[in-house]
Amino acid sequence: MELTDTGTAATLGGGVLIVLGIIGVIVPGMPGLVVAWAGVLVWAVLVDAGPARWTILALATFLGLLGMVTKYLLPGRSLRMTGVPTRSLLAGGVLAIVGFFVVPVVGLFLGFVAGVFLSEWLRLSRPGLAWPSTVSALKAVGVSIIVELFFAMTIAAVWVFGLVLLG
Repeated sequence: MELTDTGTAATLGGGVLIVLGIIGVIVPGMPGLVVAWAGVLVWAVLVDAGPARWTILALATFLGLLGMVTKYLLPGRSLRMTGVPTRSLLAGGVLAIVGFFVVPVVGLFLGFVAGVFLSEWLRLSRPGLAWPSTVSALKAVGVSIIVELFFAMTIAAVWVFGLVLLG
């Protein structure tokens, strides 16, 4: 298949979006999986090369949806097992947003830790008991990021496979 100017632009645009999506998994505030999937969508829609592109897009869609569900279910299950309530995670999320604006980038992490810790301290009445819950919440967030990164990279691999397949 010979790429036209539109095909080249669609391929480059799709690739840029996929890379931004992978970066967005790690950098807070960007929906990484959605952006990576959008890269495949741009590539598949702008230049129709038949059923192969639509099949790659369908596979990327399936992977993106599976990744979004898994990134919440897996860490959520582990948090339920350790007893960290949703309220503490919400407090962490709120203080993470505040922290992001008070101390750019690093404040996001610090705010999350502070929010979960303070909420658990209030709930459990002792700071010594709050710290293990905070560590569990941090581990769950780490698992969520790893799961999302895995699926974003898998979407990228499927897209590269599609590029090779279509020549």
